[in-house]
Amino acid sequence: MSDVTAITNLVQRHKDLKQEIGKVIVGQHEVIDQILLSIYTGGHSLLIGVPGLAKTLMVNTIAQTLGLDFKRIQFTPDLMPSDILGSEVLDQSRNFKFIKGPIFSNIILADEINRTPPKTQAALLEAMQERSVTIAGQQHQLDLPYFVLATQNPIEQEGTYPLPEAQLDRFMFAIELKYPSISEEVQVVKSTTSDHRPVVNTLFNAAEILEVQQLVRRIPVPDNVVEYAVKLVNSTRPNLKAADDYVKNYIDWGAGPRASQNLILGAKAHAAINGKFSPDIEDVQAVAMGILRHRIIKNYKAEAEGISEEAIISKLL
Repeated sequence: MSDVTAITNLVQRHKDLKQEIGKVIVGQHEVIDQILLSIYTGGHSLLIGVPGLAKTLMVNTIAQTLGLDFKRIQFTPDLMPSDILGSEVLDQSRNFKFIKGPIFSNIILADEINRTPPKTQAALLEAMQERSVTIAGQQHQLDLPYFVLATQNPIEQEGTYPLPEAQLDRFMFAIELKYPSISEEVQVVKSTTSDHRPVVNTLFNAAEILEVQQLVRRIPVPDNVVEYAVKLVNSTRPNLKAADDYVKNYIDWGAGPRASQNLILGAKAHAAINGKFSPDIEDVQAVAMGILRHRIIKNYKAEAEGISEEAIISKLL
């Protein structure tokens, strides 16, 4: 099958997938799009929102429609790295045997990831980047496709630990969940307080998702689009000579090279689900907010003046 046909097929399959997810999740179209874009590109997503916005249900439903193994890890203050990765135990013949932890699955839901201390959060670093886990000097490969979809409560809440920058940078998208509109909330209440349980069908399998990821990487990108993405990421760095005064005033740290890579991958996938065979600058702009939001660190002046990361990114765009 040619890439042109494959992209045309992907447009329809993406629509079908969203329709299937929509049986359970009301609204949140942009959020679902960004999670699916990160899956089509092999990235990870961080969902940020107050409790009760169906973050866990959303991830569960997406795993079901994609036909992937799914494990949920509830992050708590007393969770240890071995509770995630697994550990070695002595068997009856006094040999060490490795017992796999819940990280060995296709989709990991890291629920309330910022409720656990940094030592345990760091257990995910190797898995997210290298798709492998090292225990007692032995490297164990994880099954592909592999995604971490993490949920996080707003940092201001009691009993939360901010995620280290190295960990945040490994998430392709940071997606903010907003409250539903009144009409959407009415729909949610009606559907969740009756005895009707929607049946969600599986539309993909692991091999097909890996094919989509390879297809996205094969999509050609014009040089001017790559340059635009790199310049956009560069414009977030306050320590460069050419940095804008606005950036110097409000940003402590800008985004790293991983942001440029993710902008291009995200733009390719965004173009593909919209039936385009090559991304343009609009595709980069469409994914920029979710990719840059968690990669820029505001300074005290921005905090004092109530300037959000979104406002800074919008200005740069």
